Amino acid sequence: MAFHGLMAERVARLAVGESLPAEAWQQLEDQELQDSLRAIAFGITAETVGESLRERSRLLQMVYPTIEPFCQRHFKETTQAHETLWHLWLPLALWLAHHHQRHDRPWVQGILGGQGTGKTTLGAILTLILQRCGYTVISVSLDDFYKTCTDRLALQTQDARLLWRGPPGTHDVALGIQTLNALRHSTADDAIAIPRFDKALHNGAGDRVEPALVGKIDIVLFEGWFVGVHPVDAVVFETPIAPLWTEDDRAFARDMNAKLHDYLPLWDCLDSLLVLHPTDYRLSQLWRKQAEQQMRDSGKSGMSDAEIDRFVEYFWKALHPELVINPFVATPGQAALVIEIQADHSVGAVYRGGDRPSTAKE
Repeated sequence: MAFHGLMAERVARLAVGESLPAEAWQQLEDQELQDSLRAIAFGITAETVGESLRERSRLLQMVYPTIEPFCQRHFKETTQAHETLWHLWLPLALWLAHHHQRHDRPWVQGILGGQGTGKTTLGAILTLILQRCGYTVISVSLDDFYKTCTDRLALQTQDARLLWRGPPGTHDVALGIQTLNALRHSTADDAIAIPRFDKALHNGAGDRVEPALVGKIDIVLFEGWFVGVHPVDAVVFETPIAPLWTEDDRAFARDMNAKLHDYLPLWDCLDSLLVLHPTDYRLSQLWRKQAEQQMRDSGKSGMSDAEIDRFVEYFWKALHPELVINPFVATPGQAALVIEIQADHSVGAVYRGGDRPSTAKE
C-alpha cells in the first residue's frame, strides 16, 4: 500500500489533532478497504471502516508524542515508520485492547517469529502504545524459560546433538505453564515471579537470574522462535531439503519435531497467535550476517559468516521453516494474524492464517 505525498501529510495532520476535509477522509477509508485481507484480519468492513479509522486517529493523537521519538531512534526512514504505525501498530494495539476488553481478563498473545523478524521491536512498540492507553503490559520470551545451565549440560551428555540452547527440549515447559497461567489469572493483589535468563553467564551458555516480580497484568506478549508451533507428520522429513541432507540430519529433525508434543500444553495457555513471517525463511541468515557485520564495524566482536551459517542452519535442522512453520501459517485456524516481513524489514501483507498472501494486496 503506497504511503507517500498526501497520505503522509494527512496522517501527520491527524497526529496533531487536525481534522481532514470530507473528501480526504473518504480517501483514507477507501484505501483501508483496498487491502481486503488486512481489513478482514483486523475486522474492518465497509460498515465499520469510518468508526475504526476515527478510533485509530484518536489513538494516534494520544500516543504520537511518545512513539515519534521511538521511531526516530529505531528507523532510518521516518515515512516508513509512520506507514507501519498507521497500518499495523495502531490497529494491532486496538485489536489486542478489544480482545482484552471483550474477555474482561488478562489476554495472553503469542508472537511467533524467527531471527531478525522484529519480535523485540514489535513488543516494545505495542507496550508503549498500550501503556499510553492505560493498560499494564508485560513482554515475556520463550528464552526466559530455558532450563538451568546445569540441566542443559546434563542434556548434552544425553544427546550430543544439542549443541546450543534453543531447540525443543531445552526449555522448562512446566515453569512456562505455571508462569503464563499465573499471569492469565492475575489480580491486583498478586506478586507474580517472572523468570529471567542472562545469556552472557557461563561464557555464553547462559543461566537463570533473579526473577522479576509483577502485579496484575492486562496483556501478556509471549514471543519466541517456535511459539505455538505444532508437530507435523514425520513423513515430511523423508525428502531431502537444505540443510537436511543426511540421514543423521533428518533423524535430528524428526526428534525435535516429536519434542514439540511436550510444548502443546504451554501453547494451550495462549489466547491467540500472531506470526511474523519472512517472505523467504533464508532471510534470517542474511539479517544475522548484517547484524554481526555492524557489530564488527563498531569494534565489537562478532561471528564470522561461516560461524553464522553453522549457527543458523543448526536451527533450520532442528525445526525447518519450510516443513514446520510454513504449513502451520497456511492452515486456517492456527494463526489469528500473519504479518509478512520483507527483505528490507518492512511490513508486507497482513492476513489471517490460512489466507493466501498473494491476494493480500488486491
